[in-house]
Amino acid sequence: MKIWNLLVIVLNLFKKKKMRQFTLKRIAYISDGTFGVLFDGDVPFCLTLEREWKDNKKGESCIPIGRYICRRFQSPKFGNTFEITDVFGRTYILFHKGNIEDDSHGCVITGEEYGEYKGKIAVLSSGKAFNEFLSRTVSIDTFSLEILDCDINA
Repeated sequence: MKIWNLLVIVLNLFKKKKMRQFTLKRIAYISDGTFGVLFDGDVPFCLTLEREWKDNKKGESCIPIGRYICRRFQSPKFGNTFEITDVFGRTYILFHKGNIEDDSHGCVITGEEYGEYKGKIAVLSSGKAFNEFLSRTVSIDTFSLEILDCDINA
């Protein structure tokens, strides 16, 4: 009887819906920031901008490469968004709109294209990209995020 109960438990685990998977592939680390592409499963859908790598320093650095859980979060400043959780020594790392590295404060900014803004390399059409991010996550409250280093300059 115990083996049958264990089998039922295992089968129920397989029936549960897998957590949605997003991947952020960082493609360039330059003085104007860390630039990447965000994927929903295998589909690239927006560009990203983060702070330069500064040893995971709060508010000044992009977060380490790794796997994280993102949870829906109601930000007083940015509204409905997602927080990247379980980052060692860091909290309130959000996805939000912005254009240049100075807008990030350690968060992930979304954009539709790369360009120049205020004399810096930037992501543009951030509002449009952020709306697409929200439409892709409208029916979920958590997702898995893997951050990979795919630096094309390396």
